[in-house]
Amino acid sequence: MRPLMFAALAAAGLVLSACETTPKLSPLSEPTYEQAQNNAFNAANYTAVGELMKRYPAAPAVSSNNFEGGTGAPFIVATLVNIDQLEQSSTLGRLISEQVASRMSQLGYGVLELKVRNGVYMKRNEGELLLTREIKEVASTHNAQAVIVGTYAESSTMVHVNLKVVNPSTSVILAAYDYALPLDKQIHSLIRKR
Repeated sequence: MRPLMFAALAAAGLVLSACETTPKLSPLSEPTYEQAQNNAFNAANYTAVGELMKRYPAAPAVSSNNFEGGTGAPFIVATLVNIDQLEQSSTLGRLISEQVASRMSQLGYGVLELKVRNGVYMKRNEGELLLTREIKEVASTHNAQAVIVGTYAESSTMVHVNLKVVNPSTSVILAAYDYALPLDKQIHSLIRKR
């Protein structure tokens, strides 16, 4: 009886120790193409553009054949910057700017692509940063009706984004929209990449 009990206790101890030392294997979950297509990040930025343009008083009703943006004068979209360091951006700021420009174009507004123009202030690794002193000059040179600028601020659980439509000749804010993105792994990686 004693050898049987000893064997049972030894077996139980072996099983319990195996449970503690066996690492839990979790397969890396990669997004599917369908999940990537339905990414909430893109949808949030596209929705923000729609809300921003609803608040812009000079924005004409957009139709499928209105590819000149009403007055024919284009918009300029500047790179979103870190609210705490206005001369710095990140992959997040540049990507949001690209999506803002894309969505405006999809909605039928004229958007000037600054990366193919000469004479625009470009800071290495930052994108098109339009500081107050450059807005008037760039907008005048390119005959822009308005400039879209923005900032982002990181909190412990979210990234708060602000978009504004600014009159390039007076620097007056004509429309604004605020929204937030969750500070998940995806957003965190976009803020940290350089």
